[in-house]
Amino acid sequence: MDSKLRTETLCIQAGYVPGNGEPRQLPIIQSTTFKYDTSEDMGKLFDLEADGYFYSRLANPTCDAVARKICALEGGSAAMLTGSGQAATFMTIFNIAGCGDHIVASSAIYGGSYNLFAVTMKRMGLETTFIDPDCTEEELNAAFRPNTKAVFGETIANPSLVVLDIEKFARAAHSHGVPLIVDNTFATPVNCRPIQWGADIVTHSTTKYMDGHGATLGGVIVDSGNFDWTGYPEKFPGLCTPDESYHGVTYTERFGPGGAFITKCTAQLMRDLGCVQSPQNAYLLNLGLESLPMRMRQHCANAQAIAEYLSGHKKVSWVMYSGLKGSKYYDLAQKYLPNGSCGVISFGLHGGRKAAETFMKHLKLGAIETHVADSRTCCLHPASSTHRQMTDEELTAAGVGADLIRLSCGLENAQDLIEDIAQALESV
Repeated sequence: MDSKLRTETLCIQAGYVPGNGEPRQLPIIQSTTFKYDTSEDMGKLFDLEADGYFYSRLANPTCDAVARKICALEGGSAAMLTGSGQAATFMTIFNIAGCGDHIVASSAIYGGSYNLFAVTMKRMGLETTFIDPDCTEEELNAAFRPNTKAVFGETIANPSLVVLDIEKFARAAHSHGVPLIVDNTFATPVNCRPIQWGADIVTHSTTKYMDGHGATLGGVIVDSGNFDWTGYPEKFPGLCTPDESYHGVTYTERFGPGGAFITKCTAQLMRDLGCVQSPQNAYLLNLGLESLPMRMRQHCANAQAIAEYLSGHKKVSWVMYSGLKGSKYYDLAQKYLPNGSCGVISFGLHGGRKAAETFMKHLKLGAIETHVADSRTCCLHPASSTHRQMTDEELTAAGVGADLIRLSCGLENAQDLIEDIAQALESV
């Protein structure tokens, strides 16, 4: 597919191109296995000497077509789907880091990712240093160690909505010989393409805006193909030395900088961990991708209107949305997200936790859900739900204060949403 094509066209055309007489719609290849005429033919697949499919845990034609579409949208060299966004984050890190290694991560990230790094992967022997994304370059560089293998951040943090200075984090990562990994879930490639700003690997929870309808779980990993793994063979032996579990293949030699990372992640990690996305889910994801540019414009327009309304309301103590000119992250957003950020707003009410709980009870259009970023407006008070095990002090330290309300603006009429919010605020 022509790399010069624009986002709207890629969302429709990229990934799958039917041949003469073939289905116009992406086929669902709902098969676990694939037939071959000879053992020699299949053996070439196992030796990674030929392209093709032999078992859908490793690769499937429907999933690969959707991965190619997202790869084109992000401007990458190779991509793979996973069963969830959490799986994408884990596999991206674990593909290059493990026991005895260290990563640097922004402290303003999704709570599930924070727990993955701070708890689960710590039990596996991988340490994480969390750094304030607003830190100076000197503070950021001081977080690195000789055994650091990657840097991780989110374009727009969930739920704090901090905007990452991608170029700052990329400079630090590259000066220490490691890749920058950016979770681009909230912005989507419609509003930001982190690879253009120096990111080396991009991940998504496709469950969110890419699907857009709360229909299917999924994740994706996109490699830029820009990071030179062979420049640091001692840091990345899994990519630069023979993999004895796969007939001694050296991924960087066989597949080059554009294919080594994703091939290893598929052939090794997906083989062993099996967190695969189903062809049916990939098909539904593809339907969501076709309307992604139009939906993102409406999400952002609704969020801008509601953020402006909230920022002028006497019962609202603060609003976090980078589209507001008074936002701490307005300038960064103008740089990285000039066409809009996302449809998610965080805000607090005078009266704190109790006021937030009262507000939530009186919403009518905004459903109380743990979900975010789909066509229906949904709302969450983390302190009384997803983060209820934490004290107020712990909530503040995590950037998710006891008063924080996360509002994900859907595709409804903005004025209807504002009127619903207004009547809920009257009850506080």
